[in-house]
Amino acid sequence: MSGSELTEKNFLRICFINWALSVPLLLIFAWPYFFLCELFHIPKVISFSGAIFFALPFMLTILHGHVTMAVGSAHRVHYYNWLQKYPFSYGILFHPIITGTRFRLILFALSIIILALGFMVN
Repeated sequence: MSGSELTEKNFLRICFINWALSVPLLLIFAWPYFFLCELFHIPKVISFSGAIFFALPFMLTILHGHVTMAVGSAHRVHYYNWLQKYPFSYGILFHPIITGTRFRLILFALSIIILALGFMVN
């Protein structure tokens, strides 16, 4: 690997690609949950919030994998450190807590809890 992958220009490119992919990935992963809620006549407020919590872990895993493929697993820490310089712009979606597996599993479990609450409300 040459040093060119670890430049700010490359990090900015990776960041823009991740932001561009985030909404389509969120929609792709949210629709099965939403349609399941529609099938069981769960209220829209519950189904939308649950669908977002369901889709986020999958979306974040794909985006984290994109960073790993772009700079390599040994160097992705440099990208995440670069994002921490911009916490309220580029880095807001990729805080170090968000890249953790435990956080993503908690979001997934929360979506299942929301689905169960939706059944009880209905």
